Amino acid sequence: MRIPAEDLTDIAISILSHAGARRDAATKVATRLVHANLTGHDSHGVGMVPAYVEGIQAGELLPDAEIAVVKDKGPFLLVDGQQGFGHVIAEQAMDLAIDRAKSSHFAVLSLRNSFHLGRLGDWGAMAADAGFICILYANVQSPRPLVAPFGGSDARFVTNPYCTAIPATSKNPMFLLDMATSTIAMGKARVAHLSGKTAPEGALINAAGEPTNDPAVMFDEPIGALTTFGQHKGFGLALLGDMLGGSFSGGGAYSPEHEAPARIFNNMMAILIDPDVFGLVDEFNEDLDKYTDWVKASPAAPGSPGVLFPGDPERRSAQDRLANGIYVDGGTVAQLVETAKSVGVPHEALRGIVDDR
Repeated sequence: MRIPAEDLTDIAISILSHAGARRDAATKVATRLVHANLTGHDSHGVGMVPAYVEGIQAGELLPDAEIAVVKDKGPFLLVDGQQGFGHVIAEQAMDLAIDRAKSSHFAVLSLRNSFHLGRLGDWGAMAADAGFICILYANVQSPRPLVAPFGGSDARFVTNPYCTAIPATSKNPMFLLDMATSTIAMGKARVAHLSGKTAPEGALINAAGEPTNDPAVMFDEPIGALTTFGQHKGFGLALLGDMLGGSFSGGGAYSPEHEAPARIFNNMMAILIDPDVFGLVDEFNEDLDKYTDWVKASPAAPGSPGVLFPGDPERRSAQDRLANGIYVDGGTVAQLVETAKSVGVPHEALRGIVDDR
């Protein structure tokens, strides 16, 4: 079904508030989740709400937590998220990093022990909106590993996202590359499973290490694994997520000792760079525009809409979904309704959003 963004935001706020989140925090989290849906990243959208509620109920997500600065060395910051909502924690941490980058032309933020950060691209975009190039590496600590290393046959780490954001020029919008290092995100496997669809070829292996396109292997025993994108290339980037996001922050690379039910912890490294540090920002932007025009001038391949830069598909999706509503599959709707009822959301708060379930 298609649900207006405003209605979807309201129901997410209601569920999170009834689960124990302050209204301001619930609003911030819900708004970010629905923005992920708007931009076409349903894997990081409102479908995460049941996992957040589970995290609160298990004591893994502490809804009132805020950041604690562990080390402060000028442009270098080590921050602990104290198991708080990632959408709240990351915004607080990035605010600090942006302030340091304004005074030092760069900043390195190391963030550990945050609950799920949502789309990594939100934090790259936040820095780029403030005028900085931003490079991010992150890892995930979860109840179990999800992604098999290239050449291996079982899961050893999670989807460890990578992001680079470059501020908009006067001619072109922000460049925003945000991607999981697995072939598909776990959330995309969840959406495919709930909607009865198959996963893309090459995205999954079963418990025997054999290729499959059945997303059920990620949810039913015997459990399979996601693959890394581009084989050894995504594998290399995934390792950097654990090493630079996890190990460097003190939050740790993935290991069984960090596993716990209902846990979705992220550790992240963010590097912010002032594009005018050498006094060449005008030349930089002019060259970016020239390069963008050159690349996008490539004739469209058969059946293709033409060359799209990172960030372009998201902007197109947002335009469509703002106008026509956000499609939410039946399985995700059912999970939201079940979660809402479990935390005491009044039935009337669901009416008109999820029919008369």
